[in-house]
This record gives sequence, structure tokens and C-alpha cells, in this order.
Amino acid sequence: MLGPLVAAIDQGTSSTRFLVFNSTTAELLSHHQVEIKQSFPKEGWVEEDPKEILQSVYECMERTCEKLTQLNIDISNIKAIGVTNQRETTLVWDKETGEPLYNAIVWLDLRTQSTVERLINKTPGRNKNHLKHKTGLPISTYFSAVKLRWLMDNVNEVHEAIVSHRAMFGTIDSWLIWCLTGGKSGGVHCTDVTNASRTMLFNIHTMDWDPELCKYFGIPMEILPRVRSSSEIYGFVCFLDRPYFYVVGNLCIKFVFFMCFRYGTGCFLLRNTGAKPVMSDHGLLTTVAYKLGRDKPACYALEGSVAIAGAVVRWLQDNLGIIGSSEELEKLAASVGTSYGCYFVPAFSGLYAPYWEPSARGIICGLTQFTNKSHLAFAALEAVCFQTREILDAMNQDSGIPLTQLQVDGGMTSNRLLMQLQADILCIPVVKPSMPETTALGAAMAAGAAEGVSVWSLSPEDLSEVTSEKFEPQINPEGTMSCCCYSLHTSQDSIFSSVPLGFYIMGSMLMLIGAKYIAGQFLIFTF
Repeated sequence: MLGPLVAAIDQGTSSTRFLVFNSTTAELLSHHQVEIKQSFPKEGWVEEDPKEILQSVYECMERTCEKLTQLNIDISNIKAIGVTNQRETTLVWDKETGEPLYNAIVWLDLRTQSTVERLINKTPGRNKNHLKHKTGLPISTYFSAVKLRWLMDNVNEVHEAIVSHRAMFGTIDSWLIWCLTGGKSGGVHCTDVTNASRTMLFNIHTMDWDPELCKYFGIPMEILPRVRSSSEIYGFVCFLDRPYFYVVGNLCIKFVFFMCFRYGTGCFLLRNTGAKPVMSDHGLLTTVAYKLGRDKPACYALEGSVAIAGAVVRWLQDNLGIIGSSEELEKLAASVGTSYGCYFVPAFSGLYAPYWEPSARGIICGLTQFTNKSHLAFAALEAVCFQTREILDAMNQDSGIPLTQLQVDGGMTSNRLLMQLQADILCIPVVKPSMPETTALGAAMAAGAAEGVSVWSLSPEDLSEVTSEKFEPQINPEGTMSCCCYSLHTSQDSIFSSVPLGFYIMGSMLMLIGAKYIAGQFLIFTF
């Protein structure tokens, strides 16, 4: 006999999924996935159709329920639905018609660069960290407030809707909740603390929208969703009669107690810092990790964000045409086992942590006549690992406690070569769960644990064990990593003692210098 079931909507940058879990065993019973189209109207612009996103959710829910019925599983046993979503992606819609007023501006979009520069220019000392004491974030194209400001300044429909009090702002979670709980016929307009903390309008100390921040960006507070905890009933889903609805931002359930790195379109390393926010001195974000109940305390995290990870696979496939699938990338890279001195910094959307330089652009260097697409494929995988290493070094410096192993999840973890490379470059084990959907599982578990649902316990002793696979660093007796010849070094040594990592960081620095040069500024870097 199956126990109560809990579902999760996983709405990511490149696809939507609906997954149903057994709340007793954490077993994934069924799921369905639909890819999401991205459009690039201009260089640096990235958009998605909100109605397509919503339709993909409906399709995934329908197909998954059909599969459950074929397995003789009663879908009325689904007691709650959680949501995990692409966080900073921004949209505005009309509450009277229910129609989006513009495409959703995706989190890695760069159109707001001039808006960011204008905001930074009016801060004392042109300090991009001017708002960090309240938000935990630098002023950057990454976050939702500048995207909303751009929509207000450049889209007449948005401006008119705000003037006539018809506009609603939200990230993807808010849009889905509003539509699924009734839309223009009484839909719930809300978000959770994790998504709110990525807007630059939310005070991470008071845990609410901040009037001064809203005034700074010129954004009326009436269009903002109500902020709720990450584990409570928000309303009833109109698609199904029985389930409750709950929302949480991108969360790996292992992260509730440990630390997790998610590899998706981008990649994101989070370290749980407990009940007090810790401000980074090394380019990381301070963010709200979760708040598991209306009356429960919030927990915070340090986060390192990388814009391009899995997106580099799509770029190699769609823009260069050198691979037909992500599986082919692994085969190509494995066929050579090294990049032979080719280094790839895929800063297609600038550099995020720890640099926060939106003007930077990608670079491929170290090419010779011997270089072929297999070497470039290997360099692309190394690029993901080197970016992770930069984030991890910053994380270790901020926390003062070196990480001893890395928990991972996300679509790219199916690439075994990538996981082994990551262990080798970090010099620590990489632990991959056998069920890679831990983010969706986390959303489902928190939904099932909500007061009024209570079919899942989040106490550590009650959590179902998820088996995992460990990738150990491969070090040969001569003291070098056998697969890629990386030099060994300790946490006290310079990062440049690893020659490939040194090349990679030098490439990043070259992009920073180039970006400042183009902008008419000059910087001197010392090492």
C-alpha cells in the first residue's frame, strides 16, 4: 500500500517537470518533463513566454497523472504540491485580464546593464554593494528589481497597468501560484522568502519588503506579492480538486542540514550559515535559505552563483553545432581526456560571483592546429569545474571552515566525467545522489511538512535515506591527478599553484580588464 503522495512542480530555466513522490519512502513514482524555449531578441537579452511556461506546467501535470493512473495509483492521494523555480526571472501581468504584459525576462539577461550603471553612479563612492547591508546582494543585472525597473521604463503596457493599478509583479513562482489558484478569479498573489530575497526589494533582516529599497528603485509596493514562509498552505490548485499548494525557491533538501551545489543552466553553491546572515568579504551573496513554517525562524546561506554551466552545453549544441546532445559532449570529452592547453571561460552573461562584472564576455584561449572539437568539449567541462573551484575558495575563506566533501544535484550530475573532474579539481570527494531530483524532492518534502498537510517530517532522524555515489579525487603516486595532471596544493597555497586553474582565473581577469577598458576605465591588478 502506498502512503500519502506529494508532488513538485520543478520549473527551471530550460525545462518544466512535474514529479510525484511517495511520502513514506521518498520514492519517485512518476514524472514528466517539457522543454522551455528561450528567445534572444537582441544580444544579451534572454526571454521566455509566461503562457508557454504555464502551459508546460499543465501538460506535465496531465501527463504525470495519466502515467500514475496507468500504474493503478490513485491521484487523489496527492496531498500537497510544492514548487521549485528559476528564481530571479521577472514578469508583470494584468490582474484583470490575466495576461502577461511582456515576456518573462530571464535571470541571466543583460539588458539592464545601463540601469545598473545608472543606479551605481548615484551611490556614494559608486559602490555596487551600497544595498548589501539590507539585501545581502550587490547591485547587479542578476536580480529582479532592475528587470522590473526596465519593464516600467521601456514597456508602455507595464507603465499603464501600474498607473491604473492593474499590474502584478512576480517571479515565476508567483505567476504559477496566481494562475493555478484561480488567476483573475481570485488567484493568490504571493511568494516565499527565498524568492523574495533575490529581488533587491526585500530586507533579509526584517523579512519583509523594504519601503526604502522600493523607493530607491522607484517601484510601487502595491504590485508586490505577499511574502510567505517556505512551508505553508497557500491555496487550492484549480487543476486538481484535492491538493493544497505550497511554494519554495530552488532548494536541495540535503542543503537544509548540509551544503549543496546545484548544476543546471547555471550552477549555485550554497552553504547553510544558520539563523544569522553572514556577509561575505569575497564576492558571495547572503541570501535566505528557507523558512520552514509561518512561525519558524528563517535560516540563511552564503551563495556563489555562476551564470553559465549547463547553458554551455546548449551553446555548443545550438550555436556551434559540434554536439547533438549532452551525452555526446561527455563522449567527445572522454575520447581525449584532456583539453591540451585549451581554456574556455563561458562568460556569456558576464561574470557572476566572485567578480560581479556584467561587461565581461567569454573567451577561448590556448588554441593550436592540434585543437579539435573534442578538446573544446573537455575545456567546456573544465570551465564548469573551474568556476565551481573559484566559488568554493571564496566560500572557504568566508566561513573559515574548509569543505571536506561536496553534495551535488541537478541535470549535469548525470555526466560522470564532469563529476570526476570536479572531484579532481577540488581535491575533495563529490557526492552525487542516486536520485538526482533532490531539489524537486526538497520542494515536495517541505510541502508535505506544511501545517495542515503534515504527511512528511523534516526532522533529520525521520528523513528517508537517499543513496549516493561518491567520486573520489584520483591521485597517482607521483602526487598529480592522473586524469588531467593538476598539481596538488593545500588550502593555504596560492590558487595559481594549480596551473590550469591559474590559466582560468587569468582568463577571467583578462575579461575584467577588457570590460573596464571598453568602459573607459582602467584597473591595476596585483597578485
